[in-house]
Amino acid sequence: MTPGGAMPGPVSLGEIADRLGGSLRGDPALPIHRLGPLDTADAQTLAFLANPRYQAQLGQTQAGCVIVAPALADAAAARGAALVCADPYLAFARLTQWWAARTRRPPTPGVHASAVVEEGAHIDATASVGALAFVGRGARIGAGAIVGPQCHVGDEAVVGEHTWLKAKVMLSEACRIGARGIVHGGAVIGADGFGFAPSQGRWEKIEQLGTVQIGDDVEIGANTCIDRGALDDTLLADGVKLDNLVQIGHNVRIGAHTAFAGCVGVAGSARIGAHCTAGGGAIILGHLEIVDHVHITAATLITRSIHKPGQYSGAFPFDDNASWEKNAATLRQLYTMRERLRSLEKKNT
Repeated sequence: MTPGGAMPGPVSLGEIADRLGGSLRGDPALPIHRLGPLDTADAQTLAFLANPRYQAQLGQTQAGCVIVAPALADAAAARGAALVCADPYLAFARLTQWWAARTRRPPTPGVHASAVVEEGAHIDATASVGALAFVGRGARIGAGAIVGPQCHVGDEAVVGEHTWLKAKVMLSEACRIGARGIVHGGAVIGADGFGFAPSQGRWEKIEQLGTVQIGDDVEIGANTCIDRGALDDTLLADGVKLDNLVQIGHNVRIGAHTAFAGCVGVAGSARIGAHCTAGGGAIILGHLEIVDHVHITAATLITRSIHKPGQYSGAFPFDDNASWEKNAATLRQLYTMRERLRSLEKKNT
């Protein structure tokens, strides 16, 4: 495979259309060598256009074919081949999956000679354990799973079927990830949560006795940390997506198909609903509850529970706590104060 996602050999546009189920307007025999963006595409590239605001790029791109929505079908076909799909972004996502499956060399099943597998571990015959990996006692590696180089799978930990732990992932003792997951390099699942009791000016450690339990179809970004629970488990439901450098505190629960962008931090015991999102750098304080379908914009600080679906934004300047609380209370009244001021101004004119 060459850089940039090029395949060893071209694929006909007709075969791609058959895979995606879209309506092709153009030559089905057209060879496609790569997928790429509109601005760097050439005559052998398949690109996509999902946002109508970028329609002007259609007249400039050299792409051999562009995936577009029905509303842009005529404009796209006027410049060359077009593959018309109801949701171009979704179609392109599925195409990248198929493309990657054709171009990536699958790992060889089996255990690398340099890996350490302790007594009592069970590794499916179709699974792959890479160089210098460690699999602890009683751990289970499912069918088709991949444990990458230098990974650590602790005692009694479970890796589900067709889940891929990339290089240097740590899945700590008794933690579990379900089927078809992807965990990127450097992620740590099951480190101790941040639990300490103050005692005469010192900190007494609270042993973290829970685990981390992760559902199916979850993706976890590079260097993300998910802490094990103190008593109960930290839970991530099916379909959760976490970007790089995300921190999930102990005993947090995250509902199905929720997605967090890079550097989001969730403090201990927060409860996050299903189908929520959080933009990069957002912070959710501990012991809060957030219902389903809440969308938090980047760098927002969530300091209280959210009981109504919707989009939430905002941060507040740092100050000493007493002043901050007074200013925050005043800020909530600004709109009412403005309306009162306008009313008074009208009376005086």
